[in-house]
Amino acid sequence: MKAFRTLDDMGDIAGKRVLVREDLNVPMEGDRVTDDTRLRATLPTVTELADAGAIVLVLAHFGRPKGPSADLSLARVTQAYAAVLGRPVHYVDWDGDTAAVARLAPGDIAVLENTRFFGGEEKNDPAIVARFAALGDLYVNDAFSAAHRAHASTEGLAHVLPAFAGRAMEAELDALEKALGNPEHPVAAVVGGAKVSTKLDVLTHLVDKVDHLIIGGGMANTFLAARGVDVGKSLCEHDLIGTVERIFTAAEHANCTIHLPYDVVVAKEFAANPPSLRICNVHEVAADEMILDIGPAATEALADVLKTCRTLVWNGPLGAFETPPFDKATIALARTAAALTKDGSLVSVAGGGDTVAALNQAGAADDFTFVSTAGGAFLEWMEGKELPGVAALRR
Repeated sequence: MKAFRTLDDMGDIAGKRVLVREDLNVPMEGDRVTDDTRLRATLPTVTELADAGAIVLVLAHFGRPKGPSADLSLARVTQAYAAVLGRPVHYVDWDGDTAAVARLAPGDIAVLENTRFFGGEEKNDPAIVARFAALGDLYVNDAFSAAHRAHASTEGLAHVLPAFAGRAMEAELDALEKALGNPEHPVAAVVGGAKVSTKLDVLTHLVDKVDHLIIGGGMANTFLAARGVDVGKSLCEHDLIGTVERIFTAAEHANCTIHLPYDVVVAKEFAANPPSLRICNVHEVAADEMILDIGPAATEALADVLKTCRTLVWNGPLGAFETPPFDKATIALARTAAALTKDGSLVSVAGGGDTVAALNQAGAADDFTFVSTAGGAFLEWMEGKELPGVAALRR
């Protein structure tokens, strides 16, 4: 039995009003949605509920409003959402919401206005929770990306209405359980990104959980500096060297191997395909050079590490992947992980905005076991934190 109730536990919902928390916070240019990934992620839950005869009331936030504003109204998203769902979508404003919901018929889908138009949404104000709850009979949370926030629509409602995990939330929680909750060992984690300071809690948590910790991005420079390597003018947090040394010690006690590059791609300026580009051993970085990617020999060695593993968790690129050719290591390792997953020898779970972009660039995302679009929630889960929106769903 799962730790949380899912749509399978709902019973007969024909004619019931179901409040469904989704993530419709999509990027827009004018009135055009430029990336409908989040809209598509809601399809399994919303269509299943509507097909079972429920009146589906979608709750979501949009942007960071300081109060009601036409620019951040979910009315702007309704047309694009109807196109993705392939069925009509009603829009319900907070003025006259009770009457508008009463007019809906079983099988109808409606998007309620931006939850953040109420100041009390983000404060998890009981009055706002009660206002939302009055519109529905049941509550479904399908927005893992907002589960790290204890807001009225993400956490409060789960305490006042019968609460269930939607299909996207269920898939996310199942994948995370396989990746770090109860994984098959050996487990590898790839942690990249510019700064150690933003991933300190992640690194500290992971050394106790994984067998191999692969450090990439600007963070690797700080780890190399802690090992006595002169990293030239590379991005490096020299003030965190003591902290990094403590992570090395903790890893040693936990029998976790930390992998750092021994060859690197360097240049004198950070630009696409710079003339000063070269590959060298980490001990040969000149004072006026910066490390911008992991070298080919180290990338190959990391691929060999993944071949010995059964589980992989990935967050953050290995190099400055937005600028070619500093995307090579990330693309190569992502393709190795994708191939191993396809062969059935690796469970691979990745998350975070930059990571998703990098895996898409490598053409590897579709072959990973699971790719989470959640940013902050995925990171907090990697830090070992209990997410309020998930905790509230537990049986």
